[in-house]
Order: sequence, then structure tokens, then C-alpha cells
Amino acid sequence: MQTVLVTGGAGFIGANFILLARQNHWFNIINLDKLTYASNLENLALLQADPNYHFVQGDIANVELVSYLLDKYQPNAIINFAAETHVDRSIFSPQTFIQTNVVGTFNLLETTRFYWQKLSPQNQQQFRFLHVSTDEVYGSLSTKEPAFREDTPYAPNSPYAASKAASDHFVRAYYHTYGLPNLTTNCSNNYGPSQFPEKLIPLTILNALDGKPLPIYGDGQNIRDWLYVIDHCEAIYLVLQKGTIGETYNIGGLNEQTNLTVVEKICTILDELAPKSGLRHSSLMTFVPDRPGHDRRYAIDCNKIISELGWKPKENFDSGLLKTVQWYLDNSNWVNQVRSGAYQNWLKQNYENRQAK
Repeated sequence: MQTVLVTGGAGFIGANFILLARQNHWFNIINLDKLTYASNLENLALLQADPNYHFVQGDIANVELVSYLLDKYQPNAIINFAAETHVDRSIFSPQTFIQTNVVGTFNLLETTRFYWQKLSPQNQQQFRFLHVSTDEVYGSLSTKEPAFREDTPYAPNSPYAASKAASDHFVRAYYHTYGLPNLTTNCSNNYGPSQFPEKLIPLTILNALDGKPLPIYGDGQNIRDWLYVIDHCEAIYLVLQKGTIGETYNIGGLNEQTNLTVVEKICTILDELAPKSGLRHSSLMTFVPDRPGHDRRYAIDCNKIISELGWKPKENFDSGLLKTVQWYLDNSNWVNQVRSGAYQNWLKQNYENRQAK
């Protein structure tokens, strides 16, 4: 069985990918994660006794550590999930995003290049570096513009998006300059089990359960294409196995929704699954001033991965959202564990200090 080094594997998407990979016996996994605020090893507790899964705490920017892991485990592929991902945090602290997303990815690429160049010609041909990125690198769309394609020019509008765009360019350059066999995926907004509750969907679910205000930026008409995380993980595996070296594949859920609609749908589900006497959850919705540089619409054209690799999302938004809400209702211990003091401080800084309309 092949061995894959997964970076950022204790985060939301990475952990779901690792669990799916080991459940389906896709390959042995070495998980390298820095364990920042959004990482959670409890997400991978089911693998504690799995001899084909190994966790290592560390930074992708640590050249010595990554070199050691590559030499020791001789992976056949690297999947790079490691990234700072929250736009609001990038507005308050852009330096962290440059360090992880740009410098970290560069160091990982450089270390991987030296490792790859020492492999036998056969192993060099089989090796893959898969870089997981975002649709936010493409900028913003109006409601009438066509969805992002793989050849859409980059136009990032936030420090987060700019840092991911830079990392994408480095990945591309390492293929064209050095021949490093890599692949890039750009996905739309992910949602699903075990997402850290700073993102819209888990934040709305947990605030609603606590009877707290449900903050909605601006007029709530910002549109996102929502991708269920398991659909995303299956797409990544397919790209790793069958994708054309040097190519980019857009992965979308084919589920465009306004932020207001997302919050309303969550409220409707909670009214049924977790009713509160005398309260409709939608009454908690609170409009707050828009964040700086808030992109109006993202939409993914994923015809390339559909036509070339035969992938399609299995979940529509209603089915995926119902599964997601149910997961948070069923996992109160997980919720309590992630609600650290640092998370509470973040909520206060980002939402409570905003003047509600």
C-alpha cells in the first residue's frame, strides 16, 4: 500500500480526508499538523490504534522536520491541506497568513523537490504533490457573470485569498521550472462535520442552540457555492489518482446560496430538530456591518473534473446541511472541547464589537 504525507490533517478538511482514506484503505498516512487553534486531534480519535496512521506535530515551514519525515517514510505523494483559512482573521492578522500559506508552502515545495530529485526514475514518475486551494483566488463575481473556470484570471481581494494565490503560483512554478509532478485543486466553500465554529454554518448552528444572535454580514445577499466536505475529499482522491500532472481542477458543490438563505435554512432545521418553546430560531438573525473587501459571489464551474475524471457531488445542499446540523446536535462533547478561551476572544473581537443595524 502506498504512503501519503498529509499536511494540515488535523484541520477540518484534512481530518475528514484522513478518516475517509483509512476507512477505505486508500493508503498509509503520515499526518503533519502544527496544531493551531482550528486543529483538533479528537477528530482523528478513531485512528489511535491504526498502525498505518501516524501523527507528527510540526510546521510545514520546518525544513529539517519535513526532510526527516520524507526520508523516513518515503511517501509516494504529499497532499497539502495546511493553511490559515479564515478571511476575517486574515484582515486582523495578515502576517500569519503570509507565513503559513506562502512561506510554508514554499518551504514544503523546496524540501519536496530535493526529496523527489533523489528518487529512482520510476518513483519520480509515480510521485505526486497535490496542493489544496480555494476559489477565493479568483476574486468576486456579479450575479450575472459565469462561474469561475480553471483559466479564470486570479484577482484576490483579501489577505487570505492573496496568500493562497501566491502559494498556487509557487506550485505551478515548481512544475514548470523543476518538473515536480504536482496538481492543484480549487474548491468552493466547504461545510460538514467537525468544522471549527468560526465559519458561517457551524457558527450559526451553535449560536442558535445557545439562543445567541446570528450575525449576518451586510444585506445577507453574498452568494457562495457550498460543497459538502466528504464530496470534496472524494474529489481530491480522484484527482490524486487520475489527474493530469501540472493541471488545476475546480471542485464545487453546484449549490449556490445566499448567506441569508443558509442561515434561514439552518433555523428551519433547528426549529424541527431542536425546538425551543416560544422561540423561532430565525428571530435571532442579526444584520451587522459588512466586513472589508467582502466578495459578493463565488461560483465554481467544475465541468473539467466532471468530464475528465467522472466526479460529481453526491450531496445537494439540503441533504448535506441536514447531516451537518445533526452532527453538531449529536456531538456536544466535541463542541464543548473546541470552545476554548481563545475562541471566545475571537468571537468578541469579530462580532460583539460590531454595531448591529
